[in-house]
Amino acid sequence: MARHLHKSQFLHETECPFNIGFYVHDAERITSDHSHDFVELVYVSDGEAHHWFEGRSYPIRAGDVFIINPGEVHSYKIQPGRRLEIINCLFMPELISEAMLRELGVSRSMDYFYVYPFLDARERFHHRLNLDGTKMEEIGSLLKAMIVEWERHRGGYTTIIRLQLLQLLIMLSRFYAEGACSDDRPAEKESTVLVRRINGFLERHFDQKLAVPDLCALFSISNRQLNRVFKQETGMTVTERIHHIRIERAKQYLLDGRDKVIEIAHKVGYDDPSFFTQLFRRKAGCSPGQFRELHAKSNRKTEVIS
Repeated sequence: MARHLHKSQFLHETECPFNIGFYVHDAERITSDHSHDFVELVYVSDGEAHHWFEGRSYPIRAGDVFIINPGEVHSYKIQPGRRLEIINCLFMPELISEAMLRELGVSRSMDYFYVYPFLDARERFHHRLNLDGTKMEEIGSLLKAMIVEWERHRGGYTTIIRLQLLQLLIMLSRFYAEGACSDDRPAEKESTVLVRRINGFLERHFDQKLAVPDLCALFSISNRQLNRVFKQETGMTVTERIHHIRIERAKQYLLDGRDKVIEIAHKVGYDDPSFFTQLFRRKAGCSPGQFRELHAKSNRKTEVIS
């Protein structure tokens, strides 16, 4: 079973939920299947491997850039004698606020810049960015500058990190758009792209207060239009999608740790534990406690058999 990593293990600064570093993986030094509750941007600086993402394998190589969203399970598989060198950039969505974007004159939401190049989980690694030449040098240099800034912790470093991260995401979005313009694939409907953006936002902010009017304001869409296009594209209402994401995250928390049900309810965005329990029972067919116990028994049986 995949481990679930928590932001408290890697993002130690409350005021600046961010971390970045250079890592080398080989056949002996690899990470097992895991998910996490933060955003992970990966830049492959050298080497090659297979990236296991949500049960499927994709080859990756130098110049690849991709994002792992909260809750998505992934790991690397590397052949003996090969190695993979990456820069890992970890952050929480709130690191760059909408207020900061407005002050800088950036019209699109923060979510747009890091969701846009990686919109569809089903296609993400077919559409991943592979940079070469000047683009690879630009992104590599910016990431290395971010590592230096983060490690030295000089005065004002948190502001510089936020600005560098925003620059990074805008550049990646620009590179993706340039590549899409030269692609032969037909352009997707505007409503499809919009719903994917909104869905990505929900996946990252599932533990926060999410109101439809706020989403309408953020994505410049009317309440009626939002409900219509979201239902049309996903088969769910926005509220149903929020509950679905939260219950799936709650299942991970139940299986990965020993937090009490009341604590998990709060972690996934519910102030009322009894409402959470009722909703969980309706969606999963059993209570949170029963779900944990059933899977614990299943794991014990597997261990005995093996």
